[in-house]
Amino acid sequence: MNENKIMQQITAIFSVFMVFFYLGVGIYMIFFFKNTMMDKSVLVIFGSVLIFYGVYRAYRAYVSIVDLFFRRNSEDTD
Repeated sequence: MNENKIMQQITAIFSVFMVFFYLGVGIYMIFFFKNTMMDKSVLVIFGSVLIFYGVYRAYRAYVSIVDLFFRRNSEDTD
């Protein structure tokens, strides 16, 4: 197996963990982050941006995992 493909697979799996991080921080900021000097509207805006970015990263991670783990490349058939 190509070493570059192994590194891409590790990066794709790490990307899934980052999706959970972005979604978790976004949800935490919107619903549970209470004791702060920041206004609630700023927390909701920033949390929403993190959630939307987490959804985007989830889509990109899904596409890369399907491509790397479940599709046969021309290099694999040799």
